[in-house]
This record gives sequence, C-alpha cells and structure tokens, in this order.
Amino acid sequence: MTRRPVDTGSPDRLYTVTGGRSNTADTTVFDLVTLVVSECDPTPGMQSEHVRILTLCRHPAAVVEIAAELRMPITVVRILLEDLLAAGRITARRPRTAAAAADLPESALLKEVLHGLRNL
Repeated sequence: MTRRPVDTGSPDRLYTVTGGRSNTADTTVFDLVTLVVSECDPTPGMQSEHVRILTLCRHPAAVVEIAAELRMPITVVRILLEDLLAAGRITARRPRTAAAAADLPESALLKEVLHGLRNL
C-alpha cells in the first residue's frame, strides 16, 4: 500500500485561495472538532470555496469534515472559515468540555439508581 500526500492541490492555487495568508489571526477559534453552521445562503460573486463551505454547513459540520469535503489542508480551511466568521456568514461552536471528575455524581449514588431501575 502506497501513501499519497494529503495535500494534492497546487501550492499556487492554495496561495490564491487564501489571498496569500498562511496563518489565521486566532488559532483557538477553529480546532478540528469545532462545529460550523452557515447563517446565510451564498451570494453571487462569492469565492467558490466560500460557497461550498456555506452549502456544506447548512447542517452543523466539524472543521475536519469541511476540510475533507473540500480536499484542502486544515490550515487553508481555517483561513476560509475565519473570513466567513468575520463577515457574519457562519457561526462556530466548540463542543462542550468533559466535566471534571469532582463534578460527577458519586458512584454509590449511580449504583443505587441502577439498582432502582432494575427493580422496576
């Protein structure tokens, strides 16, 4: 089995798509599992990649899913998403973080609930 490179696009094309940018202003906004939802329909004259993102995100989609569908590197997709977010065309929501172990119910309480459910 031979491995193909992930980025099969032309570097010149990717440079053009991002307007020459190689980094996002804030790297914490879009991690791989951030859910993105489009807030509007594409408009005439929009960049084709932006149109595809808005179409894909009619239902919530993770950044990694968007990158896979566009067949573009994550860094390029993050830049495109940042453009759309700044224009108010998408919203981004990070998944909830797991609760701390101290905030979870005691195991004894969970065992009592399980026992009660089995008795029903």
